[in-house]
Amino acid sequence: MSTNTTKPVPTGGFKGSDLPPLVTDRPPRVLIAGGGLGGLFLGILLEKAGIPYEIFERSAEIKPLGAIMCLTPNVFPAFEQLGLYEELLSFSKPLRDGGSVLTDKLKLIANFKSISPEVMGYERQLFPRPELHEMLLRKIPTEKMHLSKKILSFQQNHEGVMVRFSDNTTIHGDILVGADGAHSAVRQHLYKTLEKQGLLPKTDNQSMRKGYISLVGTTKELDPERYPDVLKDDCQTYGIIGDGNTPYTWCTFTVPGNRICWNVVVQLGVAEIADDQFRTSDWVPQQNQKMMDSIRHFKTTYGTMGDLFDSTPIEVVSKVYFEDMMFETWYHGRTVLIGDAAHKLLPSTGAGAVNAMQDAVILANHLYDIKPTSFENIKNAFKGYKDERYEAVKEQYAQTQFAAKLQFGHTFSERIMRYILFNWIPKSMQIKQMSKDNAYRPQANFLPQTPKRGKLDTLSQDPLKRVQKEREEEEEAQRVTAAAL
Repeated sequence: MSTNTTKPVPTGGFKGSDLPPLVTDRPPRVLIAGGGLGGLFLGILLEKAGIPYEIFERSAEIKPLGAIMCLTPNVFPAFEQLGLYEELLSFSKPLRDGGSVLTDKLKLIANFKSISPEVMGYERQLFPRPELHEMLLRKIPTEKMHLSKKILSFQQNHEGVMVRFSDNTTIHGDILVGADGAHSAVRQHLYKTLEKQGLLPKTDNQSMRKGYISLVGTTKELDPERYPDVLKDDCQTYGIIGDGNTPYTWCTFTVPGNRICWNVVVQLGVAEIADDQFRTSDWVPQQNQKMMDSIRHFKTTYGTMGDLFDSTPIEVVSKVYFEDMMFETWYHGRTVLIGDAAHKLLPSTGAGAVNAMQDAVILANHLYDIKPTSFENIKNAFKGYKDERYEAVKEQYAQTQFAAKLQFGHTFSERIMRYILFNWIPKSMQIKQMSKDNAYRPQANFLPQTPKRGKLDTLSQDPLKRVQKEREEEEEAQRVTAAAL
């Protein structure tokens, strides 16, 4: 992975304050802010679509969180289209059952089952998040990835967008994509401008909710004799829920390389001591170590959390807030938001990354449909993107809130809810909901479609206008040729 900082960004042919023409037959030039999963996935899609782009990451080195990550069948058809699916499988393990939920005394609360791949077509895959990030980063041409590019501001009008960075360089383009995370600089600048103009909904000016904080890490290679689960082909996952006197939940997941990913989640607002410890500590390795020392006695199926901590390099341990917010404004002018910049989902179901990559697929489809490149067509593309994604994300947003209460909740009502769901809700209802959730599998409509896998009926997509027109022109040309023979 390259860690070199970038040189001043070229203006791509524009000089001074010159801006692109109002209408052109060339594809739009896309500036992507953020080198996370959503931004990289969009870059790979645009590479396939033949749309010029560049990615600007504020950090001097891309260092993703060392958390466990789960991808679902919702994104695998797109992965196959891009030739990424088999490589993904090389560093992941399938989740062939839904895992086990235990008390802090390791007493079984519930076991979960996954729907068979014969029905789903795919198995859910778990892996350390940095390894997916590194795979995607390798697919981006080095000249299109710029580090140490912190966005200070941008200006946009009917002619183009100009971005200004903290190193006093600027760049011009046709479109700016904010893929720069929950605390997006692009969103903040856009919203500040819209608020001054009286165009920002009041709900978009609220602070994100912070309900949980988590420590996450991945061990070094472990001794299989002591940890035999690491040799199993599928992911062994255990969620352990603290008793009524603690706000903690902790989980373990086996991943390739004879390693175990772990996380410890604390629910804020339940225990004042835990709240103070997590809120006031500096987010540095030394403070993470102090917190780990205070909870190392927590039991797991492998011994204690301390045993896993001792096998985890402290520099790969991360502390993160679980925040959530559903923004209403996803675009304005030539600027559009994807992923956490547009909708911050709780990571309780792995939906955050999945939805960011689904955003990238749908946005890429609508960007491909822009022809000719004009301000009006760009605005229509953004509207089509949000129209196609908003309700799907909104439903996922509600589900992640419910799932977080189910997995990490420690209030009396949340414990009652968990007991009812685990003991009284029929499995058939749970399977029905899982089938519904996995039916949405958007693909890049400008690429050959992935053949259908499994028996599950998936939701259809509307074809792109440009693709339809090109097919009609090709068929007409073939008819003319045939008639002339």
